[in-house]
Amino acid sequence: MDSRQASLQQWLQTIAANYAIDPESLQIASADASFRRYFRVACKAQGQTFIVMDAPPPQEDLRPFVKVAELFGSAGMTTPKIFEQEPQQGFLLLEDFGSHTYLDVLQQHTPAAQRVPAASALYREAGKALQAIQQATRVDQLAPYDAKRLRDEMELWPTWYIAKHKAKMLSDAQRQVIDEAFDCIIAQCLAQPQVYVHRDFHSRNLMLLAGDRNPGVLDFQDAVLGPITYDLVSLWRDAYIAWDEEVQLDGLIRWWESSKKLGLPVAADFPDFWSQFEWMGLQRHLKILGIFARLNYRDGKDRYLADLPVVLSYVLPVLMRYQELSALADLVIEWLES
Repeated sequence: MDSRQASLQQWLQTIAANYAIDPESLQIASADASFRRYFRVACKAQGQTFIVMDAPPPQEDLRPFVKVAELFGSAGMTTPKIFEQEPQQGFLLLEDFGSHTYLDVLQQHTPAAQRVPAASALYREAGKALQAIQQATRVDQLAPYDAKRLRDEMELWPTWYIAKHKAKMLSDAQRQVIDEAFDCIIAQCLAQPQVYVHRDFHSRNLMLLAGDRNPGVLDFQDAVLGPITYDLVSLWRDAYIAWDEEVQLDGLIRWWESSKKLGLPVAADFPDFWSQFEWMGLQRHLKILGIFARLNYRDGKDRYLADLPVVLSYVLPVLMRYQELSALADLVIEWLES
């Protein structure tokens, strides 16, 4: 047991009587790409369990999680109830959504063709959850996903993926190609309607729940005010499970049609909406390539390297589809072949 876990058990002792918690039952539930860890703890009598978040200061700040849980929960998205919080130590006692992620459920369907009907129902519920928070958007609640943040995220790609993972040194001309492409991507993203954005709305952060609460949504603490297609990219062009383009199109058309009926500020014509989706996806996927490389080389989390091919499979088709990105497409093809 490390010192953080020992401190966590001591904190649980102070609140154990209120929830009939058995602090000795504490077991690791999951860990993510940040410094956060999640434990599961049982109750002595009722058979109920809780999740305990360990977010060590100063690396993590609980306040955004608490704020967004309330913000999104009040809008109609199912976020875990917060029972207790100890912000100075970085501990939260949370509702337990169980262990069945969307990814787990979908991967149980074999052969892969059987996943599409299962995904249709699950993703329809996820789409409704997105619509709920987008309809509740207020411009003064979350930080903007501005040009600086969009660019800083994409810079992870040349820094960690190209330079570190591919061991490529950029020439001035190549750097200019990247900068000009980044300018185009940022302009396209900022031109979209701005709504509440979860920022990691994918199959590992969506939990299968009973009843009409599906999905249970996790990992929302980095939410921002940003482009309306961002979370749809996270959902339909997921780094952990891939869907054929016709499946993406079918799901997105249905979401776009229902969003128009709800009065959400989606593009009037679907081809324009699809283009917005692709440009936003390029920003996200370049960022993810950099993040996954950084997780390996800086943080020693090599399991993310196995997901790079899926992310790359999203990038190149978009680069080749839009004239403004042709120079960058040529560079990426050259690097893939070398």
